[in-house]
Amino acid sequence: MISPANRRGRLSGSSQFPRVIALPNLTDSPHQVDLQRMEEAYALALQAAHAGEVPVGAVIYQGDRRIGQGSNQPIAAADCTAHAEIIALRAACHHTANYRLPNTTLYVTLEPCAMCAGAILQARIQRLVFATPDPRSGAAGSRFQLLQCDALNHRCEISSGVLAEPCAALLRDFFRRKRKNFTPV
Repeated sequence: MISPANRRGRLSGSSQFPRVIALPNLTDSPHQVDLQRMEEAYALALQAAHAGEVPVGAVIYQGDRRIGQGSNQPIAAADCTAHAEIIALRAACHHTANYRLPNTTLYVTLEPCAMCAGAILQARIQRLVFATPDPRSGAAGSRFQLLQCDALNHRCEISSGVLAEPCAALLRDFFRRKRKNFTPV
């Protein structure tokens, strides 16, 4: 967890990827719980980045209990569905022995894609909190709005912007490094 004294709104850490995020002081904020849980998702995103995967992390809470977590691993798993949200949903379903996850909140560092949004709806996640939007394929309002679609039988409450800048910076840095090290075949 990040100390309140270390919250300055910028990234700090190693030259490869940041190990610690520094944020504005939000100790007295009513969103402190969201902030702490998004920090957990951010730590998982860092693990994905260090493994060469797109840095996205996700955690699922039911009340005060973390029941699932995941980081992107489609490359390592050779599985195009191994997004952080899907890994976390699978773990939570296994933990609860139920394919439905009512009264849960999913925290993820990047807005879910259409595949992940569909899985969120199928699991009946009550609330989604994502850090940064995905203007190319976000399905929680940036490109599509699947999670609050009146045509579907479940809707998910959505909050966004928690740790937005550190999570966006991690993604930008990751892809900048990928482009820099790219060698055409």
